[in-house]
Amino acid sequence: MRVEDVLSSRGRVRILRILAEIGELNISALARKAGLNYSTANEHLRVLEEAGLVRHKRFGRIRIFRFNDGDARAGMVKRLVEVWEEKDKS
Repeated sequence: MRVEDVLSSRGRVRILRILAEIGELNISALARKAGLNYSTANEHLRVLEEAGLVRHKRFGRIRIFRFNDGDARAGMVKRLVEVWEEKDKS
């Protein structure tokens, strides 16, 4: 999957920013914070997971999403978001 395909959506970038800031969240909380409906957030998370940037763990029916710390690209994207946010605060 190409970088422009993964990062071409504002919704996906919002989700990545939220996960970089908070760490991990369930899909309902992510959707709410990103201003997306559940099904749109779910689709964005599917793409991000397919690209290897995020992963989830299950607790019964609840899925908790976070950056995929084992993926170098995910680490770079997370760092990019963190640096970008730091710069905006200065």
